[in-house]
Amino acid sequence: MTTTRRRDAAATREAILRAGVEGFTRHGYDGVGVREIAQSAGVTAMLVNRYFGSKEGLFAEVVEASMADRTVLTDDPATLARDVAAALVRRTAPHADGLDPFLLMLRSAPNPRAAEILRAGIEKHVEAHLLDIAPELRGTDRAAMVLSLVAGFWLMRKMIGSTALNGADERTLARTLEQLFTLLMHPG
Repeated sequence: MTTTRRRDAAATREAILRAGVEGFTRHGYDGVGVREIAQSAGVTAMLVNRYFGSKEGLFAEVVEASMADRTVLTDDPATLARDVAAALVRRTAPHADGLDPFLLMLRSAPNPRAAEILRAGIEKHVEAHLLDIAPELRGTDRAAMVLSLVAGFWLMRKMIGSTALNGADERTLARTLEQLFTLLMHPG
């Protein structure tokens, strides 16, 4: 008796999207192809293109899904600097999960079109959320500076493995970051 797998468009699309998140995050936009993503999802490359139009279309949806999740920004303006600092220290700890939106950004940014898609996703989700909870940053370059501090710290601690940052007391790191975020978000 032959069993056929029931067709479920939503489940297939979700499997492809999950495989895309993993593939692009681990290997970057230029380091993984539609065939590899399709194989990981258990489908054909033709189905990837059917659901997402192209590799670029899939990447755009991966960025959309990845950037929509809050990884370090919280919703409370009163504790934002402290919360971001604590989340950043926790998320960049040497033992922390390595599959995150930062790696998607870092590994895909060398491709100019991927960088455009990433910039749009960051501005739409991360920067817009920051401006919603800290409206005093609107019309300034400070929101971008906050995000640059997040990215730079993430790079130095998680990717480069800075001896100083990884050897430091996590509470001290969080307090210092909180002071920097406070200075950027509420100068003077």
